[in-house]
Amino acid sequence: MTDMFAVYPSLRNRVVLVTGGASGIGAEHVTQFARQGAKVAFLDIDDTAASNLIAALRAEGLPPPLYVSCDLRDIPALQSAIAEAARQLGPIGVLVNNAANDQRHEYQDVTVAFWDERMATNLRHQFFAIQAVAPMMQAAGGGSVVNFGSISWHKNQGGMPAYTSAKAAIEGLTKGMARDLGPHGIRVNCVIPGWIMTQRQIDLWLTADAESELMRNQCLKTKVVPADVTRMVLWLASDDSRMCSSQLWVVDGGWL
Repeated sequence: MTDMFAVYPSLRNRVVLVTGGASGIGAEHVTQFARQGAKVAFLDIDDTAASNLIAALRAEGLPPPLYVSCDLRDIPALQSAIAEAARQLGPIGVLVNNAANDQRHEYQDVTVAFWDERMATNLRHQFFAIQAVAPMMQAAGGGSVVNFGSISWHKNQGGMPAYTSAKAAIEGLTKGMARDLGPHGIRVNCVIPGWIMTQRQIDLWLTADAESELMRNQCLKTKVVPADVTRMVLWLASDDSRMCSSQLWVVDGGWL
């Protein structure tokens, strides 16, 4: 599928920061931005997965991305990691707020501490990452922020109320920050993935019954893979989408 990607000249040498970039959809972002010739940094807490990703990109003949280990729930650590990425690579021109965890949980079991931890895992870091990169983008005359929402709450999915609440809030965050940052040439968009076939999703939830239901719900009868989402992210990061902001971009095979 690599040869099917468009090449965006505006992404060459652009500094891109991806959160949660060591595995899953995030690793696809890191890989494809590297193939575009961007200068890529990514944050994660999975050092082993990060090392494996860097090794794979080296083997492909690509410059290794910069990995900064960071627990995104720790906002001072996040701010420090973003500053370090900018110090090593230059001012960040693209932020991909990808990191999240869709751990299932029953509403009866949710405590105040768990709720707060889920907000920290799935929502809070997206705002503070935007806050940290905005001055760099403003000084450069513009930039692109790509937040990540979720199809889950749009289709009334239960079984994880803290997650769906956080993901719904990201759309509001996108709209508000697009308005605040637009005068500085900074675009803020939100990508809403459908059920993306990462290895984690396949291992945990892709049963035969679930796959049958998926095919009934999607207009397109093909499973959506990480590369399909990254195609949208690359376009939103590039100058080709220069007049697109404050929008929700659904990549779900036609489920919604």
